[in-house]
Amino acid sequence: MYSYVARQPIFNRHQKTAGYELLFRDGEDNAFPVGVDENKATCCLLVNSFIADSDGMAQAGKRCFINFPHKSLVRLLPTLLPKKQVVIEVLETCQPNDELLLAIRHLNRLGYMIALDDFNMDPRWQRFLPYVHIIKLDLLKIGLEAACEYVAQNRGKKLMFLAEKVESYRDYTQAHQAGFHFFQGYYFSRPELLKSRNLKPERLSTLRLLQEVCQDQVDFERVEQIIASDLSLSYLLLRYVNTAVDRLKVPISEFKQALVYLGEEKLKVFVSAVATAQASIDKPHELYALSLQRGRMCEILAAVSGQDVEAKPAFMTGLLSLIDALLDQPLDELLAQLPLQAEIRQALLHQQGSLGQLLRLAIAYEQAQWGLVNQLGEALGIEGPRIGQSYQLALQWSSKYDLQAPPRPLTAAQTG
Repeated sequence: MYSYVARQPIFNRHQKTAGYELLFRDGEDNAFPVGVDENKATCCLLVNSFIADSDGMAQAGKRCFINFPHKSLVRLLPTLLPKKQVVIEVLETCQPNDELLLAIRHLNRLGYMIALDDFNMDPRWQRFLPYVHIIKLDLLKIGLEAACEYVAQNRGKKLMFLAEKVESYRDYTQAHQAGFHFFQGYYFSRPELLKSRNLKPERLSTLRLLQEVCQDQVDFERVEQIIASDLSLSYLLLRYVNTAVDRLKVPISEFKQALVYLGEEKLKVFVSAVATAQASIDKPHELYALSLQRGRMCEILAAVSGQDVEAKPAFMTGLLSLIDALLDQPLDELLAQLPLQAEIRQALLHQQGSLGQLLRLAIAYEQAQWGLVNQLGEALGIEGPRIGQSYQLALQWSSKYDLQAPPRPLTAAQTG
């Protein structure tokens, strides 16, 4: 299954692209689907089209304009996104009440750029203006003359104005003369529909994760256990950390590091967005099971090898070794989006280093390549019986991880 997003460019006064507005779509029809909840649409767009694939959304130096309904704003969902890459659009359906004002003030203090979408000049929005950077005026809805007059009357304020629904050369020239800073509409470009492979965390894994982060005090060890047992959650978390954190001081070698970088509040927002954006994907469940089994086998092999190999990087190497098959994308492109240790990256791309040898050994055993199994086992200092035992333990561990059972403590450090 695929996710969809429409992308429409926004131009500055020199007709250079200043950014792109991202618009939720649920299929090949390039229009907002009827009957879809606004908050769910926003969560799907963030998880499937920005966090999982933000590199394709905008070019360097260009911001993504993203619509947020009332509920998403008061839940501070925008804090999932890097503030230097987005503009938060406050939808016209939002109620300008005290609750929303607190959220907008907080987002402003955090450094986010905020725009009022389809601004209707309602006086109730006046108290929001000190925390707003851009006002978007729909030329078709309020009229070209009224929009230009409003801009002329407010030129002295610290605000920028964006003309929406610019349909003709006349619209553009008159809006330009009135002092609009940005322009968007069919005169320049229609929204471009983009399509990408969807990623599905296991439903009960996500529900368990949601339960954990809703506790008064988050148990990060338990959260780490759940994320490490689900390849899709693992990928989305690592991808999000790479997007949300400007500079990582230390490359990530285990999931706990990623959780520490996020902190409790951002983790809660991330999990709630993933839970809301649950989607299906036409990939067999066996691929997920095999990735989990392979990760566990690599971890056990690391512990019994004669090499100085840590268990958690070995587990992550095995777990991520099938990500290209699940997403139908080249492995090198996917790994470029994840903040992984160089040793893990080399193991996954080239099967080099001790981690690469462990991965080769696990794959060789799966494929019954016994000559290669013996050769790699000898190189790693692992006796033949231990290799077979590690496979059986990994198989038992992955099969025992029953998503239908009630939540229970389970870690990759357990042996069966």
